[in-house]
Amino acid sequence: MEMKENRRMKRHVIGYILLIAALILAIQNIGVVLGIVSKLLGVLKPLTLGCAMAYILNILMKKIEKIYAPSPKNVWVRKSKRGVCIVLSLLVVVGILGLVVGLVVPELGSAFVVIAEGVPVYFEKVTKWLMTYSDQFPLIEEYIGSLEIDWQQILKNVVGYVTSGVGGILNSTISVVTVITGSIINFSIALIFAIYILYNKEKLTEQCKKLLDAYFSIWKTRIYEVVSVADNTFSNFIVGQCTEAVILGSLCAVGMWVLQFPYAPMTGAFIGVTALIPVAGAYLGAGVGAFMILTVDPMKAVLFLIFIVCLQQLEGNLIYPKVVGSSVGLPALWVLAAVTVGGGINGIFGMLLGVPIAATLYKLIKLDVTKRLQEPVLEEVVVKEEGQEGEEVVVKEEGQEGQEEKEL
Repeated sequence: MEMKENRRMKRHVIGYILLIAALILAIQNIGVVLGIVSKLLGVLKPLTLGCAMAYILNILMKKIEKIYAPSPKNVWVRKSKRGVCIVLSLLVVVGILGLVVGLVVPELGSAFVVIAEGVPVYFEKVTKWLMTYSDQFPLIEEYIGSLEIDWQQILKNVVGYVTSGVGGILNSTISVVTVITGSIINFSIALIFAIYILYNKEKLTEQCKKLLDAYFSIWKTRIYEVVSVADNTFSNFIVGQCTEAVILGSLCAVGMWVLQFPYAPMTGAFIGVTALIPVAGAYLGAGVGAFMILTVDPMKAVLFLIFIVCLQQLEGNLIYPKVVGSSVGLPALWVLAAVTVGGGINGIFGMLLGVPIAATLYKLIKLDVTKRLQEPVLEEVVVKEEGQEGEEVVVKEEGQEGQEEKEL
């Protein structure tokens, strides 16, 4: 046994020495290391995307499995359960995306057409209004008089610019097609990889556990704890954020319909999608909605912004704390900090991941602090118990000696 322990200790010492040496070499050649990491990330991008897709689809798939066949007795149903639930999960996601695109894109296109047709008319109306009250503002009258805008000439200039840029557009078309083709290929590989992970998730989980037992037995318990906390936090965040987005988008659409604002379905769907981004997402969607309504009625656009501010107060004080806040367990201050830092690091993607990552770190630190604070208390209890046992032994020994003296 001692020989085995010595060998194990030697292996650990050698492993630590090699790890330290590798870290020193990596720091000395940080440029080369970063280049290699960048290339690896580029190669592993479809696989990473596939893991993310599998994780999100797994949350939906587990819900569908409970509804489709909680405890199937039929052999065919039991064998086909996983495949059917994967297909149904994909159909649900595709259906939601198709609904959002169908509601948003046509209305957005029509809004741009209205803007293109209405800009000259609006400019003329503003000019006439200013000229009406120009007696009170002579500087404005002089400035407007100096403006000679020929919209026909502007249109010709735009057409000429587009025509001259056709060559450049044609030259860049090849690169655009290449990027689109590469994206489609990466997405296809990611989807296939995600389906494979979902179909064999139990087997892959067992293999990962065996690897941890074989190579990371010392940190196994700690790794399980971190993975468990992260999985619980991310899954609760995804479910809560999607639920909150549906509620907010529905309330927005219904409120706009009641108040007779234009583009109610489109704006509600768009705000529901952007609400997936914590804190700032709904305001981004509201900006697009206000822009759309502005093309119809500027006064209604102002009233819409007031409506959104009121709705956001309701969402921030009632809906979000109940639906997302309690499940994630992150205080509002740290939510704002996570969104700000995540957005600064990696834009919208960073804003999406900032909150669950911060919540995971917050929970892990909280658990570690609680454990460390409980350790001294446990040590004091053990010491007291040992002291009490020692006193009892002494009392018993003294009692026995007294009895022996009496007998003598």
